[in-house]
Amino acid sequence: MEDKNLSNLGVIKEILKDHGLFLTKSLGQNFLINPFVCPRIAELGGAKDSFVLEVGAGIGVLTKELSKLAKKVCSVEIDKRLIPILNDTLSEFDNIEIISEDILNLDLEKLLKEKANGMNIKVCANLPYYITSPILMHILESKLPIESITVMVQKEAAKRICAKPGTRDCGSISLAVSYYSTPKLLFNVSRGSFYPKPNVDSAVIKLDINKVKPVNVYSEKDFFELIKAAFSQRRKVLINPVSKLWNVSKKELKKKLISLDIDPSARAEQLSLKQFADISNSKYDLTSY
Repeated sequence: MEDKNLSNLGVIKEILKDHGLFLTKSLGQNFLINPFVCPRIAELGGAKDSFVLEVGAGIGVLTKELSKLAKKVCSVEIDKRLIPILNDTLSEFDNIEIISEDILNLDLEKLLKEKANGMNIKVCANLPYYITSPILMHILESKLPIESITVMVQKEAAKRICAKPGTRDCGSISLAVSYYSTPKLLFNVSRGSFYPKPNVDSAVIKLDINKVKPVNVYSEKDFFELIKAAFSQRRKVLINPVSKLWNVSKKELKKKLISLDIDPSARAEQLSLKQFADISNSKYDLTSY
């Protein structure tokens, strides 16, 4: 089969037309037309000699580059209209498996156990902005035997995800990601790299999964509930949402924060991961009487 340039707009239109699809809003996709982006994602994402789980194949532009380096690529694509296209555009590769499913409904542990066969496991994806956080958290919370997650996301989302705890851009997603991994920004991708051109720029980030958690927490459930509650009212001092969450008096909570060497007037964005862990671990002391 002819090696089609999947980042060429003319080729993209021809492929879609051949399959009875057209570049319309109903397709819900912005196609990547910058030919340099996907090879960089594949290389920097560590695809070489690895098993790669890809989330969302589209028409196969990233899948193709991953397959050139990886031992095997398993790509999960939710849009069933794209499956015949992928069977066409990726037919020359024998190390790609397409799974027509929603990644959020898949038993990823079972999938990797059946497909990876002891290989090093990496995750790569070009994620739609509206589902970035749910997919990332689904993968991280599944505690899979993966080494890293490399994804292209909206630039503002990348900024939040990679924000350091205790900084203005930090949010609940920043802390959750930094608990499970070490995030870093790899490179920016301008809006002109896509067709149709979106209203925002993108960025590629990499999350190296932590082999050892950066803080010790008695209960991850309590820890993440605390973070979520704290950032749900991020403009208020921490005491307000936490006292409501745990149904404890602000007076007792203030005493506990002082004993933990935490400023009672602090807001969520000012706290480190360890300080959140210390507060979470004190829940029993505050609620056991």
